[in-house]
Amino acid sequence: MEKYSQFRDRGSGIAPFFPITSPPAGAYLPVYIFLFILKLPFFITVATTYFLFLQWLPLGPLAKKAMLWMILGVPGIWWIDLQIDGVKKGSLGRGNADRVPEPSNVIASSFTSPIDSLYLAAIFDPIFTVSYPHTRQVQYISLLGSILRALSGPQEYPPPGARLVDLRTLVAEHPKRVIVVFPECTTTNGKGILPFSPSLVTLLPTTKIFPVNLRYTPSDITTPLPGTYLSFIWNLLSQPTHCIRVRIAEVVYNTGKFADLDKKERYLTNSLDTLGEDPAMMSSTETLTNVTSQNDEIKPHERRVLDKVGEALARLGRVKRVGLTLKDKAAFVEAWSKRRR
Repeated sequence: MEKYSQFRDRGSGIAPFFPITSPPAGAYLPVYIFLFILKLPFFITVATTYFLFLQWLPLGPLAKKAMLWMILGVPGIWWIDLQIDGVKKGSLGRGNADRVPEPSNVIASSFTSPIDSLYLAAIFDPIFTVSYPHTRQVQYISLLGSILRALSGPQEYPPPGARLVDLRTLVAEHPKRVIVVFPECTTTNGKGILPFSPSLVTLLPTTKIFPVNLRYTPSDITTPLPGTYLSFIWNLLSQPTHCIRVRIAEVVYNTGKFADLDKKERYLTNSLDTLGEDPAMMSSTETLTNVTSQNDEIKPHERRVLDKVGEALARLGRVKRVGLTLKDKAAFVEAWSKRRR
């Protein structure tokens, strides 16, 4: 692994992009094969029924959440270890409801597995977004799109024709929904927190930001490498059970001096305020490239907000923040792919 030493964090030696290998099955291999064969038809049936049909029907949030819990239940994801900063176990309902995300709040989540989006959807019924390292705007995507993003390669820039909007506008347009942001922009193996996109600094100072960290046992269902569909499904369905360790930090506010966008970015934002109404109104990758230089200029007070959220995620996950970026992951994926050929 010395040839991949440049993809370890220089300060800590952490390698956040390396896939986590499963322990040898040994004598339990026949059991794992039996469980996989048993669960696979149920998993495919429940998942396809929901994503192809039920999600488009006018069902209430409770019915949709029940179906999502069925999708989580088939692989054996039943045990949820939930802890909230400042709240003792068993006392959440005793005047502590404001310590969990509510409509019009934003979740800044770790990003390690397709299960991240599935679990958050089953609990909060949120709106999912994609962040990019060179723009403060985000892309609004569906739950299925967010799940597939965890199995896709790192994208430094939005795809051509992507519809983008800043989080402040998205919160205003959907006051009855929670907004989920993955500020690291790409998946890791859960061993480190990557530098953040500046998307969170567009929020108003009154908007609550909840750092949420999710970890898994066994941890081999993380997907730091793109395209690992088969290994992910095998690891997910061949194990008897999985545990999700969920940690929610105290609220963070964007309390620094609010920096307005320049006229060019204002034009982009205002053009996208009617998101979904006019397909002709969308920002292009070429336009974003022109304003990249300004978006990269994160002011000190904005950096403090991003650092506070990043430090909270690292503390919740009992890991460290690393200096490796999305561009480093793209280089790692390329090097790893050449090794596998």
